[in-house]
Amino acid sequence: MLKPALVVIPARMASVRLPGKPLADIHGEAMIVHVWRRAKEADIGPVIVAAAEQQIVDAVTAAGGQAVLTDPNHRSGSDRVWEAVENYDPRGDYGKIINLQGDLPTMEAEQIRLALDLLEAETVDISTLAAEITEAYEREEPSVVKAVISMPPGARQGRGLYFTRVAAPSGDGPLYHHIGIYGYRRAALERFVKLPPGHLESRERLEQLRALEAGMVIQVGLVDRVPFGVDTPADLDRARKALAPKA
Repeated sequence: MLKPALVVIPARMASVRLPGKPLADIHGEAMIVHVWRRAKEADIGPVIVAAAEQQIVDAVTAAGGQAVLTDPNHRSGSDRVWEAVENYDPRGDYGKIINLQGDLPTMEAEQIRLALDLLEAETVDISTLAAEITEAYEREEPSVVKAVISMPPGARQGRGLYFTRVAAPSGDGPLYHHIGIYGYRRAALERFVKLPPGHLESRERLEQLRALEAGMVIQVGLVDRVPFGVDTPADLDRARKALAPKA
C-alpha cells in the first residue's frame, strides 16, 4: 500500500540577487531550516531537503532535519527533487510528492496540505496554488507569474490552462498570482523530468508549461495569502519581520 506523501525542498546556494540565500540568517536559523519547519508543521509525511551543496545539508541536519546531497548541475529544482526522491524512496513507497520551494519561509502548513488534497482526483497529474491579485502593480509585473484557471465565480479550485508573466486573461475579472509549490503523482513527476523542455517553457521561462504542452493536468487551488519568496536583501528583511518572535 502506498504511503501518503513525501515533501522535498530543493535548495542551492547560487543566486544572482541573494547569494547563499538558503543559509541566510532569520532569527538565528538558516532560511532553509524555517522552510523545513513549515513543511514539518503540515504533517503529511517525511520532509527531505534536496541540497546542491554540503553546507545546506549540514545546516538542515544540525537542526534535526533530513537532507540529501544532489548533483549541483541540475537544470531545475524539479530535477533536483526527482534525484532526492529516487535516493530516499527507491522502492516507490510514496505515491505523491510535494515540491516546496526553499525560499518560502512564510508558507503556511494549511497551504502545503491543500497542495496534497488537490491530487485526490485520479485525473490530476500535478497540483499547485494561486491567490487573487489585490495589488495593482502585480498585474503587469513580470516577476509575478499569473495562473490562468478554468474556474467559475465562487469556486476555490480549477484546472490550470496557462501560466504567464503578462496580465492574463483579458477582460473583467480577477487575475491570480501563482505560488511556487507543486504536488505530483510520483509517475507524473518521473514523466515530467524526462520530457524535453517545451517551446512555451523556453519562451516564458516557466517550467510548468512543459507539463501543459505535454497534455498533463494541473489543478490549481486558491488560497487567501501569497507566501512571499525571498529573492533579494529587501525580501530577507521582510521575512525577518514576518517571522519575528512574538513578545
